[in-house]
Amino acid sequence: MKVWIRSVLTVTLFALVMVSCQTIQGLGSQEPGSIILSDDFSSDGWGTGTDADSSIEYEDEALKMVVNRNNHFVWSRPNNNVYENIHMEVTVFNNGTDSTTAFGLICNLSGGDFYYFGITPAGQYAIALATEDAVDVFLTNEDAWGDSDLIAVNAKSYRIGADCGKGILNLYVNGQVIASSLDDTYSSGQVAVFTWSDVDAITTNVSFDDFVMTKLP
Repeated sequence: MKVWIRSVLTVTLFALVMVSCQTIQGLGSQEPGSIILSDDFSSDGWGTGTDADSSIEYEDEALKMVVNRNNHFVWSRPNNNVYENIHMEVTVFNNGTDSTTAFGLICNLSGGDFYYFGITPAGQYAIALATEDAVDVFLTNEDAWGDSDLIAVNAKSYRIGADCGKGILNLYVNGQVIASSLDDTYSSGQVAVFTWSDVDAITTNVSFDDFVMTKLP
């Protein structure tokens, strides 16, 4: 399994946060709260832009991300608002991307500090802590990518969800809990969707649609 370091960060070691391997119950299992933000990407609003390394643009009523550089991490935000204690969901379409491409959701984003919830078409997943000017720490699977039979390999699309609040982090795929972690380093921040190319990536191409964010109880 490859170890990926986001190219926007330099390398510093951070301690792992140890958690139980059992699913953390509570936030995701309760009735959802009011909708804070929803977007079907039928009109502009999220951050876009194109350069030699990547492209984030609206296409076919979705937000399409194409990455042309190996080991490159890009994200897009809907706004600059700060949120806390939230549940997010988004549909990600696999446009023939490499099976090692990672994509998913970001919460509590402030500068280079945030949590991210990612999966790959190869069936791998991670919940991670990103800190500016430091190597990312995977809070699941003893700081490594994990494998899950609940993630269909090379599916056409995935519905990715995340709980982010009160120190509890849950990752969902197609409505099922894939992984959980405990960490209270960040309590609030902006939200985003992301794509991350592998070190040997040839094709990194995904689209995001039907984003919904609700307030956790």
